[in-house]
Amino acid sequence: MALIRFCLLLTLCLPALAAEPRANPSPADSARTLVLDNRPIFLFLANQASLGPEQRLQRTLERIRELTPDDLQQPVQTAPLADSHLRGIAVSIHGRPLFTILEDDLDPGDQLTLEQAAARAQARLNELRQAALEQRSPRQIALSVLLALLAAAVFAGALYLIARGRSASRRRLHLQPIGRLPWLSGRFDLRHFLRSAECQLVDITALLCALFAGYMWLSYTLGLFPYTRPLGRKLGNSFYQLLATIADDILSALPGLATVAVIFLLTRLIGRGLALLFGAVERGQLELPGLHAETVGATRRLASVILWLFALIVAYPYLPGANSDAFKGVSVFFGLMVTLGSAGVMNHAMSGLVLIYARALRRGDYVQLGEVEGTVSELSALSTKILTSQGYEITIPNAVAVGGKVSNYSRHGEGPGAMISTRVTIGYDAPWRQVQAMLELAARRCPGVDPACAPQVRKLSLQDFYIEYELQLRALPEHQPPVVRDALHGEILDAFNEFGVQILSPHFTEQPAEPVVVPPERWRAPPARQ
Repeated sequence: MALIRFCLLLTLCLPALAAEPRANPSPADSARTLVLDNRPIFLFLANQASLGPEQRLQRTLERIRELTPDDLQQPVQTAPLADSHLRGIAVSIHGRPLFTILEDDLDPGDQLTLEQAAARAQARLNELRQAALEQRSPRQIALSVLLALLAAAVFAGALYLIARGRSASRRRLHLQPIGRLPWLSGRFDLRHFLRSAECQLVDITALLCALFAGYMWLSYTLGLFPYTRPLGRKLGNSFYQLLATIADDILSALPGLATVAVIFLLTRLIGRGLALLFGAVERGQLELPGLHAETVGATRRLASVILWLFALIVAYPYLPGANSDAFKGVSVFFGLMVTLGSAGVMNHAMSGLVLIYARALRRGDYVQLGEVEGTVSELSALSTKILTSQGYEITIPNAVAVGGKVSNYSRHGEGPGAMISTRVTIGYDAPWRQVQAMLELAARRCPGVDPACAPQVRKLSLQDFYIEYELQLRALPEHQPPVVRDALHGEILDAFNEFGVQILSPHFTEQPAEPVVVPPERWRAPPARQ
């Protein structure tokens, strides 16, 4: 019965340092690799006399099976071949030949000499010999079992401490109150959500600690026994390699992160300088060509957005993982979503810039957009809010505002007040001079009208049965246009009633008996000037 159990052609193996074994062997390499107790020893590549690599492997296995316990007590030895025509190194134990390492067995890509490859194969065999001796030693097996039990007890204690820590943390979280959030009002409260999130975080931390303890316990326990020692070493090496990879990635990312920090600090410094510059322009302390008080706010926001976008573009190559496929996929997905979803938003945003930089509107102006008339309460990037005389706030998308007619009654002449106009239709039997004088008289009597701006009366059109007049005047800045218009209509009614003129737009169904004209003696009826 063989003293050493052999497992041939196993795919599970440790990463190799020598030329012969492969970390991830192909089927052809597996058929020519000497593997003993889950340990790859040597990869046969060359022919020796009439024996191919597979035959050399089988002959080596037969020689190992013939070894006795006394042979295992002696170390593995190497010696150059006695054949002067063949360069190689013979591997033997206790005078019994095992196999020969030929110069053609070496892979040039491994950059190993014949002596280095033989030394590594010798070290592996000696390690395997010591493991076999330990496996046959009752004292060593008992010690390994005792250490395994002790490791299991330590692992159980660690799990108990983790469970106790988890319970204590959850209990402390439930006892510790969370203050109300001042920025959150209404019936909806985030306290329960935050409490649940904290408990879930504690559970996840406890689970990760338990998995880490289990991984370390399993790696240590497997490394105690000779047969499973390669598995334990593989687990340990994998964990250490993971830590080394994480540490290497962190250290490699530090220069890039430092560059990103410098870029963002410089961008913030430039942004603050621009904010001070635009603030001085907005307060009237500084004048710059092309910048006005009503457009400097939008210019400041636009410049800030462009500046930070430029900084992000410059800093992108220095971000950790910027060249990874995952980062590229996220960037493509985000760009696609922005492209598909921002068409309407960008239309409104560009229309808002048109309104702002055209200086068609500003906050506080009394305007008419389409059928909506009122005071501009807010002019944002996407919409314009108008407060009507009825007290309603109407939101109009900027694209709609740009596409229609904008009537700004707060921008006329040199006065600061809003321009107010009204129309009235009077029949042809009323002298137009008298009608004009009555409208001017009503404008002068109306409270809230700017006396420095003379009212204007226009004859807009000569209709079939009446004349359409328009009265235009300027309101004082402290008076609202709807209130002034209401008072103006009352004064017009009083003036027309005072002088006996009907506010009437007659319609004829047949030709009147007498011409509807004004005789010359009534052309300048009061209050018209004679």
